[in-house]
Parts: sequence; structure tokens; C-alpha cells
Amino acid sequence: MFGSSGRQGDAMYNLLICDDERDIVNALKIYLNDPSYTIFTASNGQEALEIVQREEIHLVLLDIMMPVMDGITAMVRIREVSNVPVILLTAKSEDGDKILGLNVGADDYITKPFNPLEVAARVKSQLRRYLQLGSGQPSDEVIRIGGIEMDDKSKTVHLDGEEVALTPKEYDILKLLMTNPGKVYAPKEIYRLVWKEKPLGSDNAVAVHIRHLREKIEYDPAVPRYLKVVFGQGYVFENGKA
Repeated sequence: MFGSSGRQGDAMYNLLICDDERDIVNALKIYLNDPSYTIFTASNGQEALEIVQREEIHLVLLDIMMPVMDGITAMVRIREVSNVPVILLTAKSEDGDKILGLNVGADDYITKPFNPLEVAARVKSQLRRYLQLGSGQPSDEVIRIGGIEMDDKSKTVHLDGEEVALTPKEYDILKLLMTNPGKVYAPKEIYRLVWKEKPLGSDNAVAVHIRHLREKIEYDPAVPRYLKVVFGQGYVFENGKA
């Protein structure tokens, strides 16, 4: 499960930039020129995976099209060992890969060519969520609905006593719905509250994360007991009764 690294006090973060184009890596290093960031770099997915396994990385910027190991494969492998936030670096022509990346655990994406301000803002947003900064006062309460237990202090979720590993985005969505059981949220509203952005073209991104959540917390994702859809309206969290 994800949680604090214990570095909030001195606000030092390790970022990993992975792209096989040196000019893009250098540009991103310039955009993220911040004394609180230590930048690691990799030129393919295999190198990125090795760095994540070896270092305490707080966020990964990951290109999709790379030699040796592509970004999607690397994303799957990273999720086997870490729930660190991952932002995909994509070209406009890679929409299919973008959706696939979200399906296997990516938290966000940035489309090339990059807007420097957007890069900096998205990185800061993901770090805030991952390290529990800037998101209001965390609740010490444990929320229990059916067989699902969420401890917001430790940022852990258990299903029937077994811990479920969620990405930061998945956790934020689940927390929103579990703290408001029975309330129907439209996809655009979920996107606005979780991503903290204007919900333009947001429905598909939310649907991808909901699908991934169901695979983790539902006994049968095709017949959900907790995370249900209200056709034409949105998503709702129910008590899990058959």
C-alpha cells in the first residue's frame, strides 16, 4: 500500500524521468528545476524498473515508446513492486496506449509537446496526493462498509481482512465514494474532485479507474456489490449486500 515516506518535513522528493530521447529528458529537467527535487533519469523501461527497485522514488515520468522495454510493460512491472505515482509521457497519436496505461495503473498522462507549467503543476499535484500534503486534514477514522475497510491515516484498504494495493488515484476515488455512500457521482464530478481539474474529456479516464478498482475490490467485477453504476447518472458506493 502507498503512504508517506517520512519526508514531508524537509520536502525532498526523488523524481524519475524515463525517455529514450535525451532532449526530452533535458527539457523536463529544466521544467522541474526545483531545489526540493532530486532527478533520476533512465532511457528505457528496464532501467526505470531497476531504479524504482533500488531507490526511494516518489514519482515517475514515463515515456511509452522506448527500446529494450516499452513504457506500458514497464508500468506493469513497476506496479508489481511499487504504488508510486506514474505520469505517462505520450504523443497525440498514442491514445490507445494512453488508455492501456491507465488500465494497468498509471495515474495521469501529459501529451507531447509539453507545456512547462502543466508539467510542473501535474507533478506537484501527484506528489501532494501521494505524500498526503495539501489535501485537507486526513481523517483518523476507519471507514467500514460491508467487507471493505479503509484506514485514511495509514492509507490502507482491506477487503475481508486482506490488504488491497491501490494506486493514489484509485484510493482517492474510493475514499470519495466510501465517505459518501449512497450518493451518486457523475464522472465529471469525480474527475473535478479527484483530479482537481476542469472535467474536459474526463468520462473515459474515470471509467478506466473505476474498472480497475472493481477488479481489486469486487468478488465479481462484472456483477459489482459495492461500486455500482446508475445508468445515465454516474457511480455510487453501496453496502455490498447481494
